[in-house]
Amino acid sequence: MYKSSIAQSWLDTNEYPFQSNYFTTDYGKLHFIDEGKGDVILFVHGTPTWSFLYRNYIKAFSKTYRCVALDHIGFGLSDKPKNYPGTPQEHAKNLNLLIEHLNLKNITLVVHDFGGPIGMSYALSYPENVKRIVMFNTWLWETKNDKDAQKIDKILHSRFGNFLYLNTNFSASVLLKKAFHNKKYLSKHVHKHYKKPFPNRSSRYGLLNIGKSLIGSSDWYGELWENADVIKDKPVLILWGEQDDFIKMNNLEKWKSFFSNEETYVFDAGHFVQEEEAKTTIEIMNSWLKEQ
Repeated sequence: MYKSSIAQSWLDTNEYPFQSNYFTTDYGKLHFIDEGKGDVILFVHGTPTWSFLYRNYIKAFSKTYRCVALDHIGFGLSDKPKNYPGTPQEHAKNLNLLIEHLNLKNITLVVHDFGGPIGMSYALSYPENVKRIVMFNTWLWETKNDKDAQKIDKILHSRFGNFLYLNTNFSASVLLKKAFHNKKYLSKHVHKHYKKPFPNRSSRYGLLNIGKSLIGSSDWYGELWENADVIKDKPVLILWGEQDDFIKMNNLEKWKSFFSNEETYVFDAGHFVQEEEAKTTIEIMNSWLKEQ
């Protein structure tokens, strides 16, 4: 592991004022930030985002907690090898390695999107090391019978879908914007920080591969769900955008009926509650953390 002060020219260090750290994996360097001291809050992102998604939370909570947030291989400031499988299973392996390397204990796990199954995979394997869970829009069950997921999967496995993802940066440029309910929270400046990590075709295979894993990893999600009872009684805070066209309200109802100790807040927001409702959700999360 090593630190680096070298920033990308497009990176606004006022918006993202964190020290870069790198952890070496079999497929290249994995970027992460490790800010503050105290109880551990571990932030796990999905697609097409990176640790930048949690910047406001890390600024707020690193004053009293140790905040760790990684960029999966193929995302953010991590390496983007074309030959990396890029499945959530592979990302989960890297997450496990990073947690072990940093010796993180008594973790508050924060997950969103594909970060749900990636992060929850660790929680199911090591429930004694996860104190509580904060959850934004995500899932943890099989997807192959979901009609919306089937439509997305069909596009991603087509030549046209591959062209869009690899040649136009479609995921970060178009889909991310579409996932906002209130577009005013996605300024050009902020949007730039989601597009710039993928400057060319060769850097976008991570986006394509994880997209194909929406159904491609369905059996793995199903296996996780079958074993999820070990986290059923954990304290869980759910912060959910009800205007999400990708991970819809039926998923929230499934979570609420599963957990025995959950507290839920629903917002008039899209998929990226962290951007549309940052201030409010930080306040809620801060109060909830103090109560646990």
